[in-house]
Amino acid sequence: MNAYSKYFEKIKVRRSPEAERASSAPVCQWDGCKEPGTHRAPVGRMAEGQYFKFCFDHVREYNKGFNYFSGLAEGDIARFQKEALTGHRPTWKMGVNKGAQASPDFSQKRSGRSGPNARMRDPYGMFKDGIDPSDRPRTRKLKSLEAKAMETLGLEPSATGAAIKQRYKELVKRHHPDANGGDRASEDRFRDVIQAYRMLKQAGLC
Repeated sequence: MNAYSKYFEKIKVRRSPEAERASSAPVCQWDGCKEPGTHRAPVGRMAEGQYFKFCFDHVREYNKGFNYFSGLAEGDIARFQKEALTGHRPTWKMGVNKGAQASPDFSQKRSGRSGPNARMRDPYGMFKDGIDPSDRPRTRKLKSLEAKAMETLGLEPSATGAAIKQRYKELVKRHHPDANGGDRASEDRFRDVIQAYRMLKQAGLC
């Protein structure tokens, strides 16, 4: 067998990643050390993004005594830690805008487009006073079935919700079968009243 072969030329010795890194690393910055500086260590506060280069033994020694808050008063340390919770970004209390009240008073009207009453639509005037909305007259046009139900109860289209309920109670009491001795006409009228009231209730009119 030939001691020298062309195949030996193709054999390459691969070094470990640690050896590769050590060969290209700068010298350790620890005083008196000549080992490769393969490990980074932070310089300290006010020097973010800057690092020392130490060997393994000296970076471990450096980290044991490292104190980010060295030289700061306790109050400054506490403030820094509190601000770090929000990434040192400004914060405000919930529900409070700069230059505005936390809860605007809607009872006092303000003029101008910036007033709270200008931003809130109130087509039925529900927030203008303490009147129950069911006591207000109808402001929209009734549909055909709703108008027919109003007619069955003997009410005007503008009748309020309270008036509808009061009229319904009167008619039910008047045409109830127990109060009319089984009169068929009164019983039919009783059913029509109940059906009309259900229609108005489903429509949100009472």
